[in-house]
Amino acid sequence: MTSRDGAPQQPIILSPIRYMRCLLLCPHRPLPKPRTATLRKLYDPIDTDQREPRILDTGALLLYFPAPNTVTGEDVLELHVHGGPAIVRSILNAISKYGQSSYGRGGAIRHAEPGEFTKWAFYNGRLDLTQAEALGETLAAETEQQRRLAVSGTDGGLAKRYEEWRTMLLYARGELEALIDFSEDQHFDESPAEFMASISKQVVALKRQIELHLRNASRGELLRNGISIALLGAPNAGKSSLLNRIVGREAAIVSAEEGTTRDIVDVSVDLNGWLCRLGDMAGLRSNEQREVGLIEQEGIRRARERALQSDVVVVLLSIEMDHNRKPQVSINEEVLEAVQECRGAGKTILIVLNKIDLVVEQFGVKEEAAEDLHTRVRQMLPMVPEGRICTISCKRASDDVADSDPDPGGIQAFLTVLTDAFTELTTASTGEVRDMRMTAAEAQSYWTASLSVTHRQSTYLSEGLRHLDDFLSLARYPQPQPAWAQSHLHTEADGMVEFSHSSHHDDYLVDRHNDLDTPNIVSDADAHAAGVVDIVTAAEHLRFAADCLAKITGKGESGDVEDILGVVFEK
Repeated sequence: MTSRDGAPQQPIILSPIRYMRCLLLCPHRPLPKPRTATLRKLYDPIDTDQREPRILDTGALLLYFPAPNTVTGEDVLELHVHGGPAIVRSILNAISKYGQSSYGRGGAIRHAEPGEFTKWAFYNGRLDLTQAEALGETLAAETEQQRRLAVSGTDGGLAKRYEEWRTMLLYARGELEALIDFSEDQHFDESPAEFMASISKQVVALKRQIELHLRNASRGELLRNGISIALLGAPNAGKSSLLNRIVGREAAIVSAEEGTTRDIVDVSVDLNGWLCRLGDMAGLRSNEQREVGLIEQEGIRRARERALQSDVVVVLLSIEMDHNRKPQVSINEEVLEAVQECRGAGKTILIVLNKIDLVVEQFGVKEEAAEDLHTRVRQMLPMVPEGRICTISCKRASDDVADSDPDPGGIQAFLTVLTDAFTELTTASTGEVRDMRMTAAEAQSYWTASLSVTHRQSTYLSEGLRHLDDFLSLARYPQPQPAWAQSHLHTEADGMVEFSHSSHHDDYLVDRHNDLDTPNIVSDADAHAAGVVDIVTAAEHLRFAADCLAKITGKGESGDVEDILGVVFEK
């Protein structure tokens, strides 16, 4: 913002505020109207050395926002003042004096601690912890993709989803509590076995959703922390040259001498909005080609290790001319083994054929020769899709000569293929959960939000999953009973659901493994052991899982008791 004379202005935000303190800045003037910009002179009322109050700023813009509809949920006053250091300092000094004088009422005024406005907003219910985290991610975003990821988490959609999951668990826990407390003196429409089967089915469905949620969260981490790229290949294949062309500077030493790169050269770069960490590594070769020293051997070992730790592996192969002056491409055994290892580890692999300029110099047209080279590469590396093979010329890309081709070295075409691979890596998966009533577009939007899940949220979700697994292990299906040993379930005072012989077996008959091949005859002891379900412990695991979801959004257990009692008395 600039004033009429062109001087920059800087906002000073006060929250919470007192009406008297507003008047001190602008004596003998009425309070500014809520949500209306007001132009005022600011004075220092503490200055008693002069007959008239000293003017601090001749043209400040005041904006007053009354609670509770403010960003913090409290009264907020914004002072947009001229941005000169002396003006800002004098106004801040005047404000800080209020708590030390008779004019100040309601306690001293101090500078807000880092994140304090956000903390007030959380305590006043203006945002939840997921939105606070998204706000922090927004402020820290450096690339376009990071900005999009952070903004997608500020709408509260994640908190709503976690609350729906938590409510489902609280309701299921309430059903179990009702079963424990009232099964002996109340008639239920469902048997205890049917209760457990129904709840287990819901828990399994929820577990699948959380697992997919976490898988998508790991994809979001690539956007947040950056995509790791390893440049893999034989010595002098052009790895360092490609790194320099991508980052636009001489980040790595380029030499005709083999083995000049020993340590890994990591460079961070913004590629079309994607944060990437490029790693130039030692070329892979064996002693059969030329003696490899101990230092180079260590560099080769680190190169293979770095490739396995990367998200994307770019394999550079050098185009060479044979004795008949025909282009050929080959791959040595060490590079081939490394590519196979990366493929087995599920890494995204791109093949880049460098030195296509040799083909252009020999034949003038590169399309047909490049297609032939692509065919040979697909024969050598059938695991790499056709769309992931590119041809480039680092030499032509670095030559400062006039060229009608806007992309003479093919670097931009390669970067397009690379960013397409980024999109595939970071697109939310939706196919694993098919039992949700959503259209394809709704499912894509629903699961895309899970990309913004933070590490803290993932930690609690993983902990909650463990409790759901524990619940399902306790609620495992018992063996079917033979006709002579048919029994029904009843609930003991200690909360253990177990089988007992009764003429009323039809009411509580349990047959949860009718799809399994199991013996028809079991002993009484085996039947009893198979039928015991500790529903007290099972209910506790549901509580622990719900607590994990509550910690994500910042909700404690204070409201859980009322929620559970509502379900209990409803039953």
